[in-house]
Order: sequence, then C-alpha cells, then structure tokens
Amino acid sequence: MKAIKFGTDGWRGMIAEDYTFDNVRRVTQAFAQYMKEHDLAGKGVVVGHDRRFSSDLFAEAAAEVMAANDIRVWLLSHYSPTPVISYTTAERGAGGAINITASHNPPTDNGFKVRDPRGAAIAPEGLDEIEAYIPDDVDRVKRMSIDQAEEASLIERYNPDRAYIEHLSQLVDLESLSNTDLKILVEPMWGNAAGWFPRLIGKGSTTVWEIHGDHNPLFPNMARPEPIEPNITPALKRTTELGADVLLICDGDADRMGIGDENGTYIDQLRAYGLLAYYLLEIRGERGPIVKTVSTTSMLDRLGEIYGVEVHKTGVGFKYVAPKFIETNALIGGEESGGYAFRGNMPERDGILGNLYFLDMMLKTGKSPSQLVAALFDKLGQTYYYDRIDVRFPAEKRPQARARLDDTDPDTIAGLPVTAKITLDGYKYELGEKGWLLIRFSGTEPIIRVYCEVTDQALVDPVLQGGLELAGLKD
Repeated sequence: MKAIKFGTDGWRGMIAEDYTFDNVRRVTQAFAQYMKEHDLAGKGVVVGHDRRFSSDLFAEAAAEVMAANDIRVWLLSHYSPTPVISYTTAERGAGGAINITASHNPPTDNGFKVRDPRGAAIAPEGLDEIEAYIPDDVDRVKRMSIDQAEEASLIERYNPDRAYIEHLSQLVDLESLSNTDLKILVEPMWGNAAGWFPRLIGKGSTTVWEIHGDHNPLFPNMARPEPIEPNITPALKRTTELGADVLLICDGDADRMGIGDENGTYIDQLRAYGLLAYYLLEIRGERGPIVKTVSTTSMLDRLGEIYGVEVHKTGVGFKYVAPKFIETNALIGGEESGGYAFRGNMPERDGILGNLYFLDMMLKTGKSPSQLVAALFDKLGQTYYYDRIDVRFPAEKRPQARARLDDTDPDTIAGLPVTAKITLDGYKYELGEKGWLLIRFSGTEPIIRVYCEVTDQALVDPVLQGGLELAGLKD
C-alpha cells in the first residue's frame, strides 16, 4: 500500500484518493504501537472528530483499531473543537488523542492528528517514530467491531463539553463577557466552533450573532475554512451590515482564530498575536517567555524588550512550538497561521479561548478593535504590515527550488539591504529595521509560501515580488 507521510501537524489527504478507511486504520495501528512502546496504552486514548465528510465514521474506525489493541477509548459523542479534544486528553488522564480533522484544508480533504498526554502536539521525533510503525498492509491491522468494543467497555461515548466550559470559566470571566453592551458576530467557518460562543456568552445582555454555523462539509462561500481573506470576506461584510462591534473567527477545527474590527477590516494574524501578547503583559500584568515561529511577527521581539521577557523562536508548526512552550513555561506561544497557546491552558492552539481573551481586552480597556491596534502600535513605537502569497508547487520540484535558494544570497531585496539569512525553517531574509521576508515550503500541502512583515506599507508588494523572484516563481 502507499506510504503515508506526516506533515507539519499529522497526516492529511484527499478523501477516497489516499484518505481511506484502510489508511486511517493503518495510521491508528501505528499510534497504538507508539503508545505501547511508551507505556501509555494503559491510560487509554481520546478519539474526536470535526464536521467534515464522514469524519464521525473515520473516528469510529480509529476507535475500533484502538480497542482491538486493548486500549480503552473515550470516543467523543459529537464533533468537538480541537482544543476541547486536547483538554479532554489531560482531563481524562489519557495517554494521548486522535483527532480526525484536516483543519483549514479544502473540503476534499481529511486528516489525522495525534496528541500526547498533555494534549500537546507530539514532537518531530515522535511523529517520525509513529510513521515508522505504519504497517505496509492493512491485513496487519487489528480490528474489533464498535458494538463488540462497547460491550467489552473498551469504548465509552463521552461528552467533553461541561469539563471544558468549567475550565474556560477559570481562565476568563464568562459572566462578565455575557453581560455587556457589545454586539458580536461569530464566523465558525462551517466548523467545530459553531454554537460555542452563543452558548458561552450569549445568554445575557451581550448580543451574539453567528454566520455559517450550519453543518455543511462543502464550506460554501469559501475555498477552505482558513481564517484569512478572502474566505472571511462575507463575514467582514456582514459585520458592517449588522453594526457589530467585532467579528470573532475560528477555523474549521477551532484551534486557530481571527479578528475583524468594527469597520469590517481584517486584523491580520500577526497583529492578532501582538495584541494577545500585549493583553497578557499589559492588561493582565502577567510575565513569562514568548514562543514564536520563524514565520510570525517581530512585534513580539519588541514586546519582549519593553516588558523584559524572553522570546524563543522555533520552526513552523506546533510540533515545534509545544515542546518549547512546555520547556519554558511560556506565557504565550503561537504561529503565523493564527494559532496561539496560553499558559494555564493546555500547550495547544485554542481559537475559542483566544477570541474570549480578545473580548476581555475590549471589555477591560473600553476600546474598539481598531483602537486596540492603534494602542499596540503606539506602545511599540512603530507600525507593522504583513502579507503572504501562496503558490501551488509540486513536491517533485522542491529539490530544485531548495538548491536555488541554498545558492542564492542576495545583498538587497526590493532595494533593502539583507542583514541576515536564517534557515531555521525555510529561507528568512532579515531586512534590518525595515522587516523581513520568508520563503517556505508548506508541510501539509503542495504549496510554497512567501511571507513578509515590514514597517512601511509601500514596501509590502515589492518585498513579496522580490521573494517570488528569488524562489524562481516569476518569469
């Protein structure tokens, strides 16, 4: 059978092409073997899923394999946000978790994420080990029918919501957020965050509307449930039509977040990260290290200088962020994709908590989202602008492209002097105080990404075009 490779965050594939029931069973057998090798099998496993096509059935298939390996399964009773699955892993004292989700991928895809006993992403060496255990043939996979497993008490249907909500209430004052004069629009992107914000903060005087909350695995009106433009353009438009004070966005599995301001303008994910770090440091008065991927904002380095906290840089993906977050007892950890982890929560991205924290920032400061962005830039003494271009790029062409970038050391990009070239994860060119450019191959899709963050808006396009030229993507 076809070899299965793990990417930045687990394994993803096209449904019925390579993401099949037999392949899900093969990967599950490998994770069962990993748990046995690390003395985790006796603690059991949590299995959850998103709202994609047949995700519930793929989750049941994974549960059957785990049960056949004599590993107890808490099979979540309904679709659940990724942070809920991660929290449940720790709350149940399980040895790990399986999450059937393709996160922000197109509707044609599904995926398979694994988590450790803390609900955190498993480090790269652990993923390599799991990948090595994947059997070549499905005949080597153990199976037990779900009915038989339930009768043997190896599979328990479990509702995780109450425990997670109680946990959230200890981190943020849900009662205060429920009784404001705020008008909030929520965009769950047809995904797992649907219904959560009305349930958490919509029972008092706070007005909570929701768009795209129905169950529709085709994700109409968007190419994919990724919390960036143009996928969120209809929601931004609806924000102004309703006169909402803020737009809260979660991606398809609710581990990532986004914000739209009161004017229907998207607050990009780098600015959102800067705002959340500013909230914890300035508004809540907390202190602790910050963990950031190489692809995210320099605002964090400046905040580290202002507040006297360390800033640690990692490769892209929570398989790198989570270990450093745990090691340093970080205050916040995150990446360019809009996924942020918070101390006191689990070492995993949580789009629900991140959005609640942003609301709490609005409530405590009395400022609108656009005013908060202005306050952040005033604190930093500088304005930051970010953009990204994604280009379809076949995997077989990567070696040639890498060789080109390895051999290219430009003195300038868009007329700006290159002060450093960093190859921690991709090819990052520091442009002094003016910003940076990053060229990186996606770990989950056949895409090459070109990112930049600069302090002059007029430089955004020239720097991105320079990146495309360096990567050989311009004629």
